[in-house]
Amino acid sequence: MSWQGEGTERRLHSALMVVLYVQGVGTKEWREFGRTEVIDNTRNPDFVRKFVLDFFFEEKQNLRFDVYNVDSRSCNISKHKDFLGQTFCTLGEIIGSTGGRLERTLSGIPGKKCGVIILAAEELSNCRDIATMQLCANKLDKKDFFGKSDPFLVFYRSNEDGTFTICHKTEVIKNTLNPVWQPFTIPVRALCNGDYDRTVKVDVYDWDRDGSHDFIGEFTTSYRELSRGQNQFNVYEVLNPKKKGKKKKYINSGTVTLLSFKVESEYTFVDFIRGGTQLNFTVAIDFTASNGNPSQPTSLHYMSPYQMNAYAMALKAVGEIIQDYDSDKLFPAYGFGAKLPPDGKISHAFPLNGDSDQPNCVGIEGVLEAYFQSLRTVQLYGPTNFAPVINKVANCAAEITDGSQYFVLLMITDGVISDMVQTKEAVVNAASLPLSIIIVGVGPAEFDAMEELDGDEVRVSSRGRLAERDIVQFVPFRDYIDRSGNQVLSMARLAKDVLAEIPDQLLSFMKSRGIEPRPALSSSPLPALHRHI
Repeated sequence: MSWQGEGTERRLHSALMVVLYVQGVGTKEWREFGRTEVIDNTRNPDFVRKFVLDFFFEEKQNLRFDVYNVDSRSCNISKHKDFLGQTFCTLGEIIGSTGGRLERTLSGIPGKKCGVIILAAEELSNCRDIATMQLCANKLDKKDFFGKSDPFLVFYRSNEDGTFTICHKTEVIKNTLNPVWQPFTIPVRALCNGDYDRTVKVDVYDWDRDGSHDFIGEFTTSYRELSRGQNQFNVYEVLNPKKKGKKKKYINSGTVTLLSFKVESEYTFVDFIRGGTQLNFTVAIDFTASNGNPSQPTSLHYMSPYQMNAYAMALKAVGEIIQDYDSDKLFPAYGFGAKLPPDGKISHAFPLNGDSDQPNCVGIEGVLEAYFQSLRTVQLYGPTNFAPVINKVANCAAEITDGSQYFVLLMITDGVISDMVQTKEAVVNAASLPLSIIIVGVGPAEFDAMEELDGDEVRVSSRGRLAERDIVQFVPFRDYIDRSGNQVLSMARLAKDVLAEIPDQLLSFMKSRGIEPRPALSSSPLPALHRHI
């Protein structure tokens, strides 16, 4: 990290320091994270001390950097009267900038030039490890009335606050109590965030078609335990707390055994971003009549002067994170299921800005503006067809498969898909392209059919062809709404879940095509300003 001061009015004696603050998710509060060392007698210091931060692509990680001329060696910043300026950014902006180096002008003192700060990020090497493991189970509880069970495993990493975040689901093995799952790979960082002794929780479920999977039991382990490979310590009793509390003679609900475990280093998401890979973000919004009349408060498209509707919240939540990895900030935005002026023709892929040749909107605010404008000009109609928009974005992705761009399509809808057969065909075709699809369901509708497209448990297929990769993530927005009405928190929760799979989906495409990241791009440096966060 470097700072370059401006102006001749600075005192000759200076002792400069930068303080980093981080902002909690869904709050406005800033918490001090750390301080650089103090550097004396220069207006162009190169700070050596690094800040080690956990990077989560799926979160908007707000940072604040304050620069001080230290009047005393006191730890109390309020005693340092010479505040020299500050800047705000996200961690994603630093990583997504050319060469992982972000240059920002400092502000905070009215009428004064405060200088420039240069922020750089590099990835720690332990983030590169990829674990490959295979597990099997024995004598699991029978859950199905007419058969045995259809078991699958769900892995969770534990967070600092005691909560758990899902990090992997195995495939479903049909009609058996002794399943052997396929080997799978997972980034070590996703499993334990670099803490080898952190708890890893594994739930065992019996798959049901309607999505109401039956809980068989659970067990806990850690990366360190798993890394020991196949041995007597890596046989885990699957326990169901409810059964254990009710039955005195209850022993377990089966066992899960680790069959194999290996670790290797691979390229990471950050390697590709630093090498210049851009995320190309496209939005598609449901304009079908089932949303309700936009002028009525009961409509999902209602534009209240006091708060955003669910469509705007979902768009902003996802878009504000992805935009950090797209240098031109131009986002194509489409609508589907509306009658268009002047002749009332139904369209399932119309540009929100009305320009078929240039459907790009400038920034996320530009997308929102085009969305609100479309609500005033088109007639909500139907049906809810997904395939046209998916095919449109897939055609763009098919033109750029060299790893320089990766496409993310966000589709926001209030209802069940009308063209499921065509949509599944479109998804299977798109799975071989540099493309991920996020579907957010808004409103009270039942979205059971959407689970078919989310290939976490059963890979999407069409006419006997399986999708090459799992590229669809579906979530109903209502699952993330904060009960206290905190919209920022609701949006953060939504983004965290729908974006969590994007880095691995990007990597799976690159690996399947044998694409390696290009060398990290360099940005034009200021002289001697080259230290890292």
